[in-house]
Amino acid sequence: MSDANDGAATVHLTLDEVRALAKAGLAKTGLSPDHVDAVAETMVAGERDGCASHGIYRLLVAASSVKTGVVVPDAEPVLDEPSPALVRVDGKGGFAQLPFRLGAPLLVEKAQKYGIAALALNNVVHFAALWPEVEKLASEGVVTLAVTPSHAWVAPAGGTEPVFGTNPIAFGWPRPSGEPFVFDFATSAVARGEIELHRRAGKPVPDDWGYDPQGNPTTVAEDVLKGAMRTFGGHKGSALAAMVELLGGPLIGDMTSLQSIEADGGRGGSPIGGEFIIAVDPAGFVGAMLGEHMKHAEEMFDTITGQGARLPSQRRYEARRKSLTDGVDIPAALMRDIEKLLEEA
Repeated sequence: MSDANDGAATVHLTLDEVRALAKAGLAKTGLSPDHVDAVAETMVAGERDGCASHGIYRLLVAASSVKTGVVVPDAEPVLDEPSPALVRVDGKGGFAQLPFRLGAPLLVEKAQKYGIAALALNNVVHFAALWPEVEKLASEGVVTLAVTPSHAWVAPAGGTEPVFGTNPIAFGWPRPSGEPFVFDFATSAVARGEIELHRRAGKPVPDDWGYDPQGNPTTVAEDVLKGAMRTFGGHKGSALAAMVELLGGPLIGDMTSLQSIEADGGRGGSPIGGEFIIAVDPAGFVGAMLGEHMKHAEEMFDTITGQGARLPSQRRYEARRKSLTDGVDIPAALMRDIEKLLEEA
């Protein structure tokens, strides 16, 4: 542990220790072994890639969802094929990671066979980032787009009452060498986990992140969590948030963010609903010219980085290379909360 003041104190862990901690905590909640393994890896990925708001902190979030009955801890997902190019996995109320593991291989297979395919995850509880999923699919050679609604926490542009979720959009592009081009961003001004981390640390938030319960701009993190977050980019982010609602809700026969938070019934659990993923085989349109067109993409990337700009996910990959050898630092206060969770469980 660092010798800094308690608010800045940290505990150093290897990634294997993070994984063991995540698995131990998830097992204590009563999750079945397959769910423990799948969910733990997303927490490890968050810490590994320097995304603390999606790292081991999410163990507390997952435990709360299990404890309050929001998630089915031993759910057994069921896969079916509504049509030749479509895959559906009914998560049966469990966390989304295991249903994704079940459906992803068939999604890739169908995309490579038909040129394009889509996967719907229905009736799942989602609390993690989308980039681990799109990165995995892009690493297998398919261009990927993923969206999911959440709880109604976010006000539309021009309003102050929640309608949308944080409603992330994630995209993955395979590259001939090196890591895929990946971005994953909430259509809210910031991820909800970032506001929660500010609340835990007693830090103010920027006054353009959200509103208090009375609809006034505020810098108090807890007031934003109780009131409404804002979309990014005004009406543009608001329109994208609405698109996510439609693709991840009515299109695949699942809930909107308003329905999700209603189903939660005040339990404070993670969002319940669906996720929509499209996979495209880049050879589908261009065939034998694939290499030439992938080269054009690389030229674009080189032009971006050549002028000093950073590609999305570049910072994550840099953090990954460091953490794989050096490990990560976890806030001591968070570790105490996790230890308390393990003791109480």
